[in-house]
Amino acid sequence: MQSILRKLYRLIFKRVTGCELAEQLGVRFGEGCKFISINRNTFGSEPYLIEIGNHVELTAGVRFLPHDGAVWVFREEEPDIDLMMPIKVGNNVFIGYNTVMLRGAEIGDNCIIGAGSVVTGKIPAGTVAAGIPAKVIKTIEEYRQKIDPLLIPTKGMNSKEKKTYLLKHFGIHEENH
Repeated sequence: MQSILRKLYRLIFKRVTGCELAEQLGVRFGEGCKFISINRNTFGSEPYLIEIGNHVELTAGVRFLPHDGAVWVFREEEPDIDLMMPIKVGNNVFIGYNTVMLRGAEIGDNCIIGAGSVVTGKIPAGTVAAGIPAKVIKTIEEYRQKIDPLLIPTKGMNSKEKKTYLLKHFGIHEENH
């Protein structure tokens, strides 16, 4: 029922999901993707040069720039030049908040890209990368080992259950909230 209501709301208010917008723009992507808070600017002026695999999450503020506008400084001498390259994202990838993917960037399968990163080259499969420019900082297995003791079982809880659980888990007294 909730799914039908969402579809009706989008139809009435002309809203589309992130994946629907990406598809309309010509981005090629696989199944099970989640694109959060994207807009027409997310994929730059050549969205058809972007290929995204299966089970990829793009968080808010992620930008893909398959072109390099810096050739502007050469335009008076050569008005017809451009510099563009495809961008490719593998399967099972998480791209953190405000990350920028520049022309020619490639991310392998099973990767995490840290928030605020700028991806300029190739990130190998099975790694966590972050920074400006993004560099590998650990393997996906090392990341999992580090966070294992911190993981909490809140997926599937409604907002009230989640709040109660988290306040108790972190020792925060309810009367303050």
